[in-house]
Amino acid sequence: MPAKKPGKEVPGKRGKKTIARNRTARHDYEITETYEAGIVLTGTEVKSLRERACQLTDAFCIVRSGEVWLVNAHIHPYSNGGVWNVDPDRRRKLLLHRRQINSLDARLRTKGLALVPLELYFDEHNRVKLTIGVGRGKKLYDKRHDMAQRQSDRDIQRALKERNR
Repeated sequence: MPAKKPGKEVPGKRGKKTIARNRTARHDYEITETYEAGIVLTGTEVKSLRERACQLTDAFCIVRSGEVWLVNAHIHPYSNGGVWNVDPDRRRKLLLHRRQINSLDARLRTKGLALVPLELYFDEHNRVKLTIGVGRGKKLYDKRHDMAQRQSDRDIQRALKERNR
């Protein structure tokens, strides 16, 4: 069976289709909790997401007056959008339950916590969803420790693979 490529859907199976991932988020933050949120988009933005990926690297989420907003996410303008294209860097509202928003707001008041977008994808019903994570910023020595841990895990796997040959 051929390996599944990221972002591609396996024929006959319905699941999530990844649009964009924030790869630097897990490197810069220690993610403690994740949430799945809907996102309010215009029609041309959805068509643009089907056409090509968006950019989540500098994006972050904020809670203002009981609503959660996605800031600095760049969704490229739709190629055939014309005058219906909106600002690619505008703030976009995230859809969460009231209890989730209240708990996020209370947790974000704690010093050092941030709300970080992790992954944007189409779900099984072809709706655009965003996975957001509550994370604490890592210090430089934490990043070094994680990199050393990954390298040692790779060395162990390599040695086991060589031994089993």
